[in-house]
Amino acid sequence: MTINNFARRLASAAAATGLLLTTAFAQDPALLQGHSAYADLAAQPISELNPPVDDLTLSEPPEVAAGALDGVVFDASLLEAGCWRCVPCTPGADPAGKGFPTVAVTGFFQADAIWFAQDATNRAVVGDAQDLADFRRARLAAKGAAAENVTYLMEYDFAFPGRPSFMDVWVDFADLADVGNLRVGQFRQPFGMDALTSVREMMFLERSLPFALVPFRQIGASLYDTAYDERMTWAIAGYRFPTDVFGNASGDSGYGMSTRETVLLYDGGCGRTVHVGAGYTYNEPSTNAARIRTGPEVGATQLDFSNATNFPVPFFVDSGAIAADSYQVYNLELAGSRGAWLFQSEYFGAKVDPIAGGGVNFDGAYAQVAYALTGENHAYSKAQGVYTRIVPHKNYGDCGLGAFEVAGRWSYLDLDDGAVNGGTITDYTLGLNWYLNRYTKFQFNYIHANLDRPTAVSSDADVFAMRAQLDF
Repeated sequence: MTINNFARRLASAAAATGLLLTTAFAQDPALLQGHSAYADLAAQPISELNPPVDDLTLSEPPEVAAGALDGVVFDASLLEAGCWRCVPCTPGADPAGKGFPTVAVTGFFQADAIWFAQDATNRAVVGDAQDLADFRRARLAAKGAAAENVTYLMEYDFAFPGRPSFMDVWVDFADLADVGNLRVGQFRQPFGMDALTSVREMMFLERSLPFALVPFRQIGASLYDTAYDERMTWAIAGYRFPTDVFGNASGDSGYGMSTRETVLLYDGGCGRTVHVGAGYTYNEPSTNAARIRTGPEVGATQLDFSNATNFPVPFFVDSGAIAADSYQVYNLELAGSRGAWLFQSEYFGAKVDPIAGGGVNFDGAYAQVAYALTGENHAYSKAQGVYTRIVPHKNYGDCGLGAFEVAGRWSYLDLDDGAVNGGTITDYTLGLNWYLNRYTKFQFNYIHANLDRPTAVSSDADVFAMRAQLDF
């Protein structure tokens, strides 16, 4: 028997029995500290793990013999006495020689051009929506690993209001105590399929109207993982609420939680899937006020707790500032794909609890469908529970024209209830996407927005928008 085989078996015995650990380490218990490998040792029957020490044959000199377990080094000089111990690791050492920490630079930009055509009533109700061209997003990020089980991302946006702004800035700890993965920092909260689909991979220029109900990026901590051979995802997060664009949150109050669970009901390969999911979020704003507002599905659409006025697109619906103790939303998800076809939908129900008592109820929903004219499909990410980008079969210029996709979406958001007359908006969107290659695409959207407000008759606006996107 080699020293490595003996070390593995004897280490498993030590992890399986408290008696053996107590005997072996009673003289120097500090030697166990810092060795995460002990959590991974598999327990084996004691009868299989007690070969006589006299029968051992060392394959290396005792002073250099070492076990092959992760980070655990065995002092073979103690074997003659019938015992072994961990040699303390050098702090900051990288015994595997894998070159931690690692770093990679990534980023993308989205350049938009938008034209509005409003009827007279719509212009009188919301104001003049002027044509514009701008960088909707322009982000740079560094990502990498500090160890095999520690990864990070630091992303900043130079086009978002408050520029430059904090986006995803977090550190992940993998397989934490066999419970799941732990994320700490600022990140997109686990709530909603549309919200958790990367902006690099959306089939429309913006997320749907009910996205205005989502708490989205906040600073906090989250546990998440997959289960049942990655057929299920779960996540739960706690955070300060609300967090501003610089990653700050303050106040004696101001906390929230979000959770999302998904199930891949069917995975038939070749782009055939059926997905269901559900989520819930509860928030107590430190500002003691909630304000929900959004424009059509271009420009800024978001849950907003400020009185900011520097958004490029007028808000078509606006709840106004509601003095509130809490704000909660639940949602349901249904999506599926079959080859070049992709269908996705969600329903959102929201309740704001005013300080004065009672409750204000809002809701929203969307349904969207897309078809890849050139036969590609949106791959399903089992780790995230979302659909990802199209990758052309043939790139533009590589004996091909890239990939083409047509898409349609219906969505609405109702902010009318009781004394709140925020209005109801319904968008009908047609889209054409041209994917030149994996990293470059052009998008064209036509949006017909219908607005109803209790204090005014129905009004309409038409929006024509296009985007050039490059990511790396």
